[in-house]
Amino acid sequence: MGFYYLVEGAKVSRLSCHKPAAVKLKESFYQRSRVDNIARDLLGKVLVSRFNNMLTSGVIVETEAYSYKEKGCHAYNNLRTARTETMFDQGGTMYVYLCYGIHNMFNVVTNKKDKAEAVLIRALEPVEGMDVMMKRASVKNIHRITSGPGKLAKALGIDRTWDGELLTGDDVWVEDSGTKIASNKIVATSRVGIDYAGDDALLPWRFYLKDNPWISRP
Repeated sequence: MGFYYLVEGAKVSRLSCHKPAAVKLKESFYQRSRVDNIARDLLGKVLVSRFNNMLTSGVIVETEAYSYKEKGCHAYNNLRTARTETMFDQGGTMYVYLCYGIHNMFNVVTNKKDKAEAVLIRALEPVEGMDVMMKRASVKNIHRITSGPGKLAKALGIDRTWDGELLTGDDVWVEDSGTKIASNKIVATSRVGIDYAGDDALLPWRFYLKDNPWISRP
């Protein structure tokens, strides 16, 4: 039996993360039509990787939604390039791109095939394999290993080689451990670093758990 913690103001909740009870998310979860709803619903779910018999995981505590309908998205107006092509795959596909030539950014493709939408996973609260994650991230502060999209991908061992792979396999997946997040614990605000998107930059499509110490610091 493992446990993780969700911080609610001054109160810390100890929540069970018992593996046999966890359920891997099915493709139908990702293939819904509202990417913003999916981004919100991913909060509290657990992102897991298993490489070389090393299991690492973390509770999703921060997300951002992107859609071909708005200017913040790589595939805005159905722009198809070598990088964005993965976004046009079916929901439940991994979209991993390189940012600034350094950071691997892990996204979950949503909606049906040819409807380019995705959710960027921005931060995790570590659950399992923290020693492995800290070694991969080359840091000693536990709150720094998964408090940003580039950091969490590195900590979980996810890189561009996983771009286009499905989340239904046994290497990288998202599971539901039964945790329910109260709506008053979810903050919806504008996304990070997309001022170029004009009015679309104001969309409240960044979601995070209130007062959680692992959220990113824009």
